Amino acid sequence: MQKNIRSDQYAAVSCRICHGNRLYKFLSLGSMPTPNGYLEKKDLNKKETLYPLGVCVCLDCWLVQLTHVVPAEIMFKNYLYIPSTSSTLMKNFRSIADDLISRFAFKKNGLVVDVGSNDGTLLSFFQEKDMKVLGVDPADNLAAAAELKGIKTVCDFFTSSLAEKIVRENGRAKIITSTNSFAHLNDLHDVCRAFSILLDTDGVCFLEFPYLVDTIDKNEFDTIYHEHLSYLSVSPIKMLFEKNNLKILDLSRNPVHGGSLCVYLGKKDSPHKTTSALFRFLEEEKLKGLNSKSYYDEFAKRVRLIKKDLVNFLIRQKKLGKKIVGYGASAKGNVLLNYCKINNKTINYVVDSIPYKQGRFTPGTHIPIFPESRLLADQPDFALLFSWTFAEEILDKQQSYREKGGRFIIAIPSLCIE
Repeated sequence: MQKNIRSDQYAAVSCRICHGNRLYKFLSLGSMPTPNGYLEKKDLNKKETLYPLGVCVCLDCWLVQLTHVVPAEIMFKNYLYIPSTSSTLMKNFRSIADDLISRFAFKKNGLVVDVGSNDGTLLSFFQEKDMKVLGVDPADNLAAAAELKGIKTVCDFFTSSLAEKIVRENGRAKIITSTNSFAHLNDLHDVCRAFSILLDTDGVCFLEFPYLVDTIDKNEFDTIYHEHLSYLSVSPIKMLFEKNNLKILDLSRNPVHGGSLCVYLGKKDSPHKTTSALFRFLEEEKLKGLNSKSYYDEFAKRVRLIKKDLVNFLIRQKKLGKKIVGYGASAKGNVLLNYCKINNKTINYVVDSIPYKQGRFTPGTHIPIFPESRLLADQPDFALLFSWTFAEEILDKQQSYREKGGRFIIAIPSLCIE
């Protein structure tokens, strides 16, 4: 059973950066459940709430954001995404810690605060370097897991009032990090005020989030889901930071999560200088046409074509009697499944390495999730790869499955069979 939220409920009426109301909707992915809302067997016959999933762009500052905002309490109090299961992300976290400490010559015992700290994995690399660490995450299960690792964690949403409390109890932070969580936050101005309150004068705030240019140019529509409220580019975030006593010090790109932007921030009066990268990024975005409707309309056309190609391929293979499963119970996968209306009649099951997810069912499509070992034991003809951002790591890991004739289906950026 499914319950649709009214189209006007949770609707965004203005831009969360410039507060303008000239919002141009360019893509709708339909209505679907929250992407990490995995179901237990006992819940399969209960009503499942579906929320509209559409994207619009502000014609004043060109921020891209969702048309509807699902309350954070619904999505984040019990969260099943854990990055520490990926060797790619572990290497990335270690590199972030090494880079920040060496580049800015921070001394031992300085405070590092991670916003959206998950199970504390990133902070553990700072802890290895004798830094004081503090996590902030609203998910009860993840905060508890971090505490078991010895990572002190505040189980709450990051706000300006919480930042003031942290300063009173711990002093100001030399480093603030937020990886793959800044785009989840609704009140971006309050979060930036919180950064400014918490950050020491010579401190650095490091943000890493999916870069809008990669999302659009690589057709990564499955990165669009209810948790990701904003799809960020340099021009609008520069305005956001400057309005909140912050300045961009440097920018770089990282291939993780399909292509991310790394932003180094300081306070307005920071002794650290801004590099030429800022002006290079702004010019590149202008040349690409990020401030034009056509850039987004063309993306929407390509998304519809990907859906058509994938669905037609799956139908043909099922008619030939092929067995198809899914690989990687991910938020991206759930967007793809629900948008393409692929259910358990097409995909027999999904395999995943995370014990939290095994034994549950995918939201909306109700496909059972089994341990990763099931793939090699059953040897299905095809595995639709939902965690395609880790394709290289997964294809290498599943070499035995492929040597025995199994093939992976990758839908993004276009249909490919490996």
